[in-house]
Amino acid sequence: MFSLFKKKPKGFQDITANEFAELKKAKNHVVLDVRSPGELAEGAIPGYKMINFFDFSFKSKISQLDKSKTYLVYCKSGNRSTRACKTMAKMGFENLYNLKGGIGAWNAR
Repeated sequence: MFSLFKKKPKGFQDITANEFAELKKAKNHVVLDVRSPGELAEGAIPGYKMINFFDFSFKSKISQLDKSKTYLVYCKSGNRSTRACKTMAKMGFENLYNLKGGIGAWNAR
């Protein structure tokens, strides 16, 4: 009965911009930008793949990705990327990292 109250693991890790940069050096990763194309003016992390979180086909596009890879996910502030990571974790992705503070944190490092 008490197992109903146990907190489930969230399925991803929140990381700093410096940790993101370190993980980016490893092989077998994908930098996933979940912002809208109009937000690119704020900058982008090199080597990114863009899948707009608010696009109606977001889940469909995500389902086509290789689940064996590590995903470094970011957005403008870290909120959308948190939601994207939660969605991806529910879909069976295991190696997920969310950039706390989003592109702003990346640009400020």
